[in-house]
Amino acid sequence: MVRRAFTNPFRPGAGHMPPYLAGRENEKREFHRLLEQDVIIENMVLTGLRGVGKTVLLDTFKPAGIEAGWLWAGTDLSEATSITEETMALRLITDLSVITSGIMVHSEDVRRIGFRTRTDRTELRLDFDVLWGVYQHTPGLASDKLKHVLEMVWNQLKRLKKRGVVFAYDEAQNLADHASEKEFPLSLLLDVFQSLQKRDVPFMLVLVGLPTLFPKLVEARTFAERMFHVVFLDRLSDADSREAILRPIRDSKCPLKLSDRSLQEIIDLAGGYPYFIQFICRDVYDAFLQQIETDQAPTIPIEEITRKLDTDFFAGRWARATDRQRELLQVIAGVENASDEFSVHGIAEKSRSLLKKPFSASHISQMLAALCSAGLVYRNRHGRYSFAVPLLDRFILRQPMENP
Repeated sequence: MVRRAFTNPFRPGAGHMPPYLAGRENEKREFHRLLEQDVIIENMVLTGLRGVGKTVLLDTFKPAGIEAGWLWAGTDLSEATSITEETMALRLITDLSVITSGIMVHSEDVRRIGFRTRTDRTELRLDFDVLWGVYQHTPGLASDKLKHVLEMVWNQLKRLKKRGVVFAYDEAQNLADHASEKEFPLSLLLDVFQSLQKRDVPFMLVLVGLPTLFPKLVEARTFAERMFHVVFLDRLSDADSREAILRPIRDSKCPLKLSDRSLQEIIDLAGGYPYFIQFICRDVYDAFLQQIETDQAPTIPIEEITRKLDTDFFAGRWARATDRQRELLQVIAGVENASDEFSVHGIAEKSRSLLKKPFSASHISQMLAALCSAGLVYRNRHGRYSFAVPLLDRFILRQPMENP
């Protein structure tokens, strides 16, 4: 059977590596440029909407960094990481210990930096227990303790002749300070790395997250604006989208042939977002195999795929909004260039032309703040707003107007 001969190459999972990574050459060059720094002046913020391929691109950075002579530490960040300054320190030390646990040091050296061992061992590994012990036995604030541990580690890592250490963290938009609790874990992270980099310790931060990330960093510490190079991962061009669709089909040697019209339909429906390309092409590929098995004329079920995409990706997010918020979102989706950005003034004007009871500017501002908290929109660096979910405006326009 044909189905047994071909395996669907498309993988629309969260952070799954696509069969072919199209585009992103400029972003890779930017990362390689940062790897060439002898003194760390710039760190990286990699940002963009969900589904644009941030995690996948970060996964390609790791082998590139290691090949260039860097060590690599990091993971996904959860809200729990930034509950307190100590949990942030714990996260960093845990990740660092993965690459230091094989390094042997004399116990006298460890005692000299403030950690007294309870054994008679003459050598110790810089595993988590030793690093955390040094942290706990160092006097001062959490930032003093963490700086001491990281400097101590670099003094040992220098023997390995490495360029430095990249600390890479995905989902970094979860970082936050908590002034009411007098806990400032995000500020701690920025302060510690800025201080170390001023002392020529080559520890570089790569933070990956949604577009709310960079404004958070600047709000915590204004110097973050000069500390980070921001790379905004945008949608793929039509040419790159074409390659992301056709290359996996060619490489899998599947007889699937797409007409120019069908190919353009897929490109238009995906909107340049790699996740949607994988989602749509997986169903197109499966549908094609089933059709040729049953001697049907191959067609692309665009309407069915769109309905499935609405159900699987958008419906849950739409359900978070109240009826009144949905009404506002429908107004926003009708604003010119809503897929890029919109303003309170533009929404108010559109509201007056669409609704019997239009929204006032103050009401719009209040509701936008609530929609930001719900993760449906965000305020960008220009003081305007954008949808936080890719192609959400298209989904909204497919919904019937509730209260015209």
